Amino acid sequence: MTDTFSGRSIEIAWPDLGITVTAELDDRNPALADALWDALPYRSLQGHALVAGEHLYHAAPIPSLLHTPASYKIADRREAPDGTVFCSALQHVGIKYGTLTEPMPASPVGQIRPEDMPGLIEAAQAVWDSVYSTKKPALVEVRKAGTAGGHRIPRLTAADPDANQLIHDVYTETERIWLSGPPELADLHEGRIASGAGSFETVLPTLLFVNGETRPLGYATYGGLVRAVVADMPIDSLRQMARLLIGIPAEFLGYCGLENLWAFTQRFLSCLDQLDREDFLAVASQMALYINCLGGWNLHLFPWDAGDHLRQQPLAEASQQS
Repeated sequence: MTDTFSGRSIEIAWPDLGITVTAELDDRNPALADALWDALPYRSLQGHALVAGEHLYHAAPIPSLLHTPASYKIADRREAPDGTVFCSALQHVGIKYGTLTEPMPASPVGQIRPEDMPGLIEAAQAVWDSVYSTKKPALVEVRKAGTAGGHRIPRLTAADPDANQLIHDVYTETERIWLSGPPELADLHEGRIASGAGSFETVLPTLLFVNGETRPLGYATYGGLVRAVVADMPIDSLRQMARLLIGIPAEFLGYCGLENLWAFTQRFLSCLDQLDREDFLAVASQMALYINCLGGWNLHLFPWDAGDHLRQQPLAEASQQS
């Protein structure tokens, strides 16, 4: 498919690294490109793929990414040109900068300029070091080319007073932790766990379980609920799915130290029967952004280099040893 550039350029900058690259948005997914363009400028914690290969991604403060359909998908993102910029229903903006191993469809919205690829690769290598070992956060700023940067978190609204207050409180907490990290996650990763979660005073298993619950709660559960609202699932079914899906993982995460998440979840569950479709969508969307922010910080803080002694073996060598 031939890319048709839209005439809109965005700058993706890593201020602490002194690196800025420019991407040209194209017309392959105009609705997604519009959602990204309209949200600018913003800042976020820059992440790096941990299992897929040479890929950058960050959580974008764009609620509509959860449900905006793609009009065009690359069947296998491994085949996308290096420098391809994607928008994802996981609420991510991603950039392929080299070899990927994970085959999956992906929704492209633009391309990094060829002359900026060396800077992109340099930034990506620094981000990998940040995520894997140093734990010094690397922040990214996305802005319209030639304009001043900035940052904002969207605050949604609801007609129901309880839901609207919950949205406000979730928004306030998300804004507090978006760029500086949640104190409760910092405590957890430093071994300060008030509940004593972690058998025989261990910490790593608790960190592993927290990561394993937080990511699907944001990506699949809340993202799925948002998409179900937009797809016109009946409101009674939405309420039932929320009751079935969100309580157990949130309660466990509260036990592990994410007490704000558990408190917000209890408030959501308590007002479910009062919510119409629009209010349900607003609360679920605001919660998804908050939990995806928690997930991003948890991935950053996790001590990935604890397994540095474990390295993949060539398949032939591994089969001989077995």
